[in-house]
Amino acid sequence: MAATAQALDDTFAALADPTRRRVIDLLRRRPRRAGELATAFRMSAPAMSRHLRVLRRSGIVEEEGLPDDARVRVYRLRPQPFAQLRDWLAEVETFWSEQLESFKQHAEALAKEKRR
Repeated sequence: MAATAQALDDTFAALADPTRRRVIDLLRRRPRRAGELATAFRMSAPAMSRHLRVLRRSGIVEEEGLPDDARVRVYRLRPQPFAQLRDWLAEVETFWSEQLESFKQHAEALAKEKRR
């Protein structure tokens, strides 16, 4: 459980930055080279590299070299962090649905008592 909690913390920390969320939006369409991402954001390569490092360390993206050019790195999204995030959100939603249903039943019981 602790590993899952740490993975969620890492995912949330990585997603806290709007630039990284925009990088994810671009990578949802297709894998991209680091230089392509930097150009899309009008950002220096070192600045984009810092964002990609955070995304990579959090497990959100993975990098792969091209067979014909080891200097070029292509980044793609990994589904696992998003599945963990979706599962956590489903648990939170279930909790609140149950809480709201309990509150509704309590409020209806109070209203019924007042009508007597």
